[in-house]
Amino acid sequence: MKVYFISGLAADKRVFNNLILPIGFEAIYLDWITPLKNESLESYALRLAEKIDTTEDFSLVGLSMGGMIATEISKKYNPVTTILLSSIPSHKHFPARFRIAYFLRLHKLTPTYVLKSASIMKRIFSTEDPKDKLILKQVIKDSDSSFIRWALDAILKWKNEDIPENIYHIHGTNDLVLPIRYTKPTHTIHKAGHLMVMSRANELNKIIGEILSTS
Repeated sequence: MKVYFISGLAADKRVFNNLILPIGFEAIYLDWITPLKNESLESYALRLAEKIDTTEDFSLVGLSMGGMIATEISKKYNPVTTILLSSIPSHKHFPARFRIAYFLRLHKLTPTYVLKSASIMKRIFSTEDPKDKLILKQVIKDSDSSFIRWALDAILKWKNEDIPENIYHIHGTNDLVLPIRYTKPTHTIHKAGHLMVMSRANELNKIIGEILSTS
Protein backbone atom coordinates (compact mmCIF):
# COMPACT_ATOMS: atom_id res chain seq x y z
CA MET A 1 0.00 0.00 0.00
CA LYS A 2 1.18 3.53 -0.78
CA VAL A 3 1.60 5.88 2.16
CA TYR A 4 1.62 9.56 1.21
CA PHE A 5 3.67 11.87 3.41
CA ILE A 6 2.94 15.60 3.81
CA SER A 7 5.57 17.71 5.57
CA GLY A 8 5.15 20.73 7.82
CA LEU A 9 5.47 24.46 7.27
CA ALA A 10 8.93 25.53 6.06
CA ALA A 11 9.87 21.88 5.61
CA ASP A 12 10.02 19.18 2.95
CA LYS A 13 10.45 15.42 2.65
CA ARG A 14 13.90 15.55 4.24
CA VAL A 15 12.30 15.77 7.71
CA PHE A 16 11.03 12.20 7.17
CA ASN A 17 14.53 10.81 6.56
CA ASN A 18 14.52 8.81 9.79
CA LEU A 19 11.14 7.14 9.31
CA ILE A 20 11.01 3.57 7.99
CA LEU A 21 7.76 1.90 6.94
CA PRO A 22 6.98 -1.78 7.46
CA ILE A 23 7.47 -4.24 4.59
CA GLY A 24 4.60 -3.99 2.11
CA PHE A 25 4.20 -0.20 2.39
CA GLU A 26 5.65 2.31 -0.06
CA ALA A 27 6.44 5.89 0.97
CA ILE A 28 5.40 8.63 -1.46
CA TYR A 29 6.35 12.21 -0.57
CA LEU A 30 4.01 14.98 -1.71
CA ASP A 31 5.91 18.15 -2.61
CA TRP A 32 4.23 21.48 -1.96
CA ILE A 33 2.40 23.12 -4.84
CA THR A 34 2.05 26.86 -5.39
CA PRO A 35 -1.00 28.19 -3.53
CA LEU A 36 -3.56 30.32 -5.31
CA LYS A 37 -4.13 33.88 -4.15
CA ASN A 38 -6.07 33.91 -0.86
CA GLU A 39 -6.57 30.13 -1.14
CA SER A 40 -7.96 28.35 1.91
CA LEU A 41 -6.23 25.40 3.53
CA GLU A 42 -9.18 23.20 2.55
CA SER A 43 -8.95 24.16 -1.13
CA TYR A 44 -5.18 23.74 -1.15
CA ALA A 45 -5.48 20.28 0.42
CA LEU A 46 -7.84 19.06 -2.28
CA ARG A 47 -5.58 20.37 -5.05
CA LEU A 48 -2.60 18.66 -3.42
CA ALA A 49 -4.66 15.46 -3.28
CA GLU A 50 -4.71 15.39 -7.09
CA LYS A 51 -1.24 13.81 -6.80
CA ILE A 52 -2.74 10.83 -4.95
CA ASP A 53 -3.99 7.72 -6.74
CA THR A 54 -7.37 7.50 -5.03
CA THR A 55 -8.45 4.52 -7.19
CA GLU A 56 -6.53 2.20 -4.85
CA ASP A 57 -6.20 1.91 -1.08
CA PHE A 58 -3.78 4.42 0.44
CA SER A 59 -2.81 5.96 3.75
CA LEU A 60 -1.65 9.43 4.79
CA VAL A 61 0.97 10.72 7.21
CA GLY A 62 0.93 14.45 7.91
CA LEU A 63 3.41 16.43 10.01
CA SER A 64 2.25 19.61 11.79
CA MET A 65 0.58 21.73 9.06
CA GLY A 66 0.73 18.64 6.87
CA GLY A 67 -1.51 16.89 9.39
CA MET A 68 -4.15 19.59 8.99
CA ILE A 69 -3.99 19.12 5.24
CA ALA A 70 -4.14 15.34 5.64
CA THR A 71 -7.28 15.78 7.74
CA GLU A 72 -8.96 17.73 4.94
CA ILE A 73 -7.94 15.13 2.34
CA SER A 74 -9.18 12.34 4.61
CA LYS A 75 -12.61 13.95 4.89
CA LYS A 76 -13.16 13.61 1.14
CA TYR A 77 -11.17 10.58 0.03
CA ASN A 78 -11.42 8.27 3.08
CA PRO A 79 -7.92 6.73 3.15
CA VAL A 80 -7.40 3.46 5.00
CA THR A 81 -5.48 5.30 7.70
CA THR A 82 -4.51 8.92 8.39
CA ILE A 83 -1.70 9.51 10.87
CA LEU A 84 -1.07 12.97 12.31
CA LEU A 85 2.37 13.75 13.74
CA SER A 86 2.78 16.80 16.01
CA SER A 87 -0.42 18.20 14.55
CA ILE A 88 -4.11 18.78 15.29
CA PRO A 89 -7.28 17.60 13.50
CA SER A 90 -9.42 20.64 14.36
CA HIS A 91 -8.98 24.40 14.70
CA LYS A 92 -10.50 24.07 18.17
CA HIS A 93 -7.23 22.47 19.28
CA PHE A 94 -5.18 25.60 18.58
CA PRO A 95 -3.62 27.23 21.65
CA ALA A 96 -4.99 30.66 22.56
CA ARG A 97 -1.94 32.47 21.20
CA PHE A 98 -2.86 31.38 17.67
CA ARG A 99 -6.23 33.12 17.94
CA ILE A 100 -4.57 36.21 19.40
CA ALA A 101 -2.01 36.26 16.59
CA TYR A 102 -4.78 36.11 14.00
CA PHE A 103 -6.81 38.84 15.72
CA LEU A 104 -3.77 41.13 15.86
CA ARG A 105 -2.64 40.10 12.35
CA LEU A 106 0.87 39.51 13.68
CA HIS A 107 1.64 37.07 10.87
CA LYS A 108 0.95 39.87 8.37
CA LEU A 109 3.11 42.42 10.15
CA THR A 110 6.19 40.30 10.82
CA PRO A 111 8.77 40.19 7.98
CA THR A 112 9.12 36.69 6.55
CA TYR A 113 12.90 36.64 7.02
CA VAL A 114 12.32 37.13 10.74
CA LEU A 115 9.87 34.23 10.81
CA LYS A 116 12.32 31.99 8.99
CA SER A 117 15.16 32.97 11.27
CA ALA A 118 13.11 32.26 14.39
CA SER A 119 12.00 28.96 12.89
CA ILE A 120 15.59 27.94 12.18
CA MET A 121 16.72 28.68 15.71
CA LYS A 122 13.79 26.90 17.34
CA ARG A 123 14.02 23.80 15.19
CA ILE A 124 17.79 23.43 15.20
CA PHE A 125 17.89 23.29 18.97
CA SER A 126 14.96 20.88 19.21
CA THR A 127 17.11 17.92 18.15
CA GLU A 128 20.43 16.73 19.51
CA ASP A 129 21.71 15.01 16.37
CA PRO A 130 24.19 17.30 14.52
CA LYS A 131 23.22 15.81 11.15
CA ASP A 132 19.55 16.54 11.81
CA LYS A 133 20.41 20.13 12.74
CA LEU A 134 22.23 20.64 9.45
CA ILE A 135 19.35 19.14 7.48
CA LEU A 136 16.80 21.33 9.26
CA LYS A 137 18.81 24.47 8.75
CA GLN A 138 19.12 23.79 5.02
CA VAL A 139 15.45 22.79 4.68
CA ILE A 140 14.26 26.06 6.19
CA LYS A 141 16.73 28.13 4.17
CA ASP A 142 15.42 26.45 1.03
CA SER A 143 11.78 27.17 1.91
CA ASP A 144 9.83 29.69 -0.14
CA SER A 145 9.05 32.95 1.69
CA SER A 146 5.81 33.60 -0.17
CA PHE A 147 4.60 30.08 0.66
CA ILE A 148 5.33 30.63 4.36
CA ARG A 149 3.37 33.90 4.30
CA TRP A 150 0.39 32.23 2.65
CA ALA A 151 0.55 29.16 4.90
CA LEU A 152 0.54 31.15 8.14
CA ASP A 153 -2.57 33.02 7.03
CA ALA A 154 -4.30 29.84 5.81
CA ILE A 155 -3.56 27.99 9.05
CA LEU A 156 -4.91 30.78 11.23
CA LYS A 157 -8.08 30.97 9.09
CA TRP A 158 -8.60 27.21 9.09
CA LYS A 159 -11.93 26.07 10.51
CA ASN A 160 -12.60 22.37 10.90
CA GLU A 161 -14.69 20.49 13.44
CA ASP A 162 -15.26 17.30 11.43
CA ILE A 163 -12.69 14.72 12.56
CA PRO A 164 -12.70 11.54 10.42
CA GLU A 165 -12.90 8.24 12.30
CA ASN A 166 -9.81 6.75 10.66
CA ILE A 167 -7.40 9.30 12.15
CA TYR A 168 -4.57 8.35 14.49
CA HIS A 169 -2.79 11.19 16.23
CA ILE A 170 0.72 10.90 17.69
CA HIS A 171 1.90 13.81 19.84
CA GLY A 172 4.86 14.62 22.05
CA THR A 173 4.16 15.60 25.63
CA ASN A 174 6.73 18.42 25.39
CA ASP A 175 5.44 19.94 22.13
CA LEU A 176 5.77 23.72 22.55
CA VAL A 177 4.32 24.68 19.16
CA LEU A 178 1.05 22.78 19.57
CA PRO A 179 0.88 21.96 23.29
CA ILE A 180 -0.65 18.59 24.08
CA ARG A 181 -3.04 20.03 26.67
CA TYR A 182 -5.10 21.61 23.88
CA THR A 183 -5.55 18.46 21.83
CA LYS A 184 -6.51 14.80 22.23
CA PRO A 185 -3.96 12.44 20.65
CA THR A 186 -4.49 8.71 20.37
CA HIS A 187 -0.79 8.08 21.09
CA THR A 188 1.81 10.06 23.02
CA ILE A 189 5.59 10.01 23.22
CA HIS A 190 6.89 11.08 26.61
CA LYS A 191 9.02 14.24 26.64
CA ALA A 192 9.05 14.44 22.83
CA GLY A 193 8.94 17.89 21.21
CA HIS A 194 7.35 19.20 18.04
CA LEU A 195 10.11 17.76 15.87
CA MET A 196 9.93 14.24 17.27
CA VAL A 197 9.77 13.02 13.65
CA MET A 198 13.56 13.41 13.65
CA SER A 199 14.57 13.23 17.31
CA ARG A 200 12.35 10.27 18.32
CA ALA A 201 12.07 8.40 15.02
CA ASN A 202 12.64 4.95 16.51
CA GLU A 203 9.59 5.26 18.74
CA LEU A 204 7.54 6.74 15.92
CA ASN A 205 8.54 3.92 13.56
CA LYS A 206 7.21 1.40 16.03
CA ILE A 207 3.88 3.17 16.56
CA ILE A 208 3.35 3.95 12.87
CA GLY A 209 4.23 0.37 11.94
CA GLU A 210 1.69 -1.01 14.39
CA ILE A 211 -1.03 1.35 13.15
CA LEU A 212 -0.46 0.59 9.47
CA SER A 213 -0.12 -3.16 10.00
CA THR A 214 -3.38 -3.45 11.93
CA SER A 215 -5.52 -1.08 9.86
